[in-house]
Amino acid sequence: MSSRGINKVILVGNLGQDPEIRYLPTGGSVATLSLATSDSWRDKQTGDTREKTEWHRVVIFGKLAEIAAEYLQKGAQVYIEGQLQTRKWQDNQGQDRYSTEVVVNVNGTMQMLGSRGDAKQVATQLAGHKPEQKPQLPQSTKTKKERESLPAAQPAALLEEEKMGWGDEIPF
Repeated sequence: MSSRGINKVILVGNLGQDPEIRYLPTGGSVATLSLATSDSWRDKQTGDTREKTEWHRVVIFGKLAEIAAEYLQKGAQVYIEGQLQTRKWQDNQGQDRYSTEVVVNVNGTMQMLGSRGDAKQVATQLAGHKPEQKPQLPQSTKTKKERESLPAAQPAALLEEEKMGWGDEIPF
């Protein structure tokens, strides 16, 4: 075991909204997901079943981001393996704010579970639950065709994926 510690997060949950994708100036892709996980238990006093839903902000980089944006939709069940990361940023009033996210990069995993029909059914169930709104980074306003014509510059994470032999293939 490493003396530096282990930072690994595994989640299985359902998307609360369609993935948001944006593109870095270098051409890399970044997808942001709102993932709901639920825990249920029986209340000892009343005997009623209780449920608590946690919302997780997931940020996916590289080809997995493109796959998530293309194939995932609100309600889809997904397996995520990544690392916790806390970002510091300033709001409009200049106050420091922090946002903890699960980051999925070249070392992480995103796997779609269930079927598209399941996603639509779960989306209906999630309609009453809204994730906490967090500030969004600026979104790209380029059309899909404009994004496809971006220069071929790639961030290190994308280059690392190609070294691993994924190329244009889906890594699962």
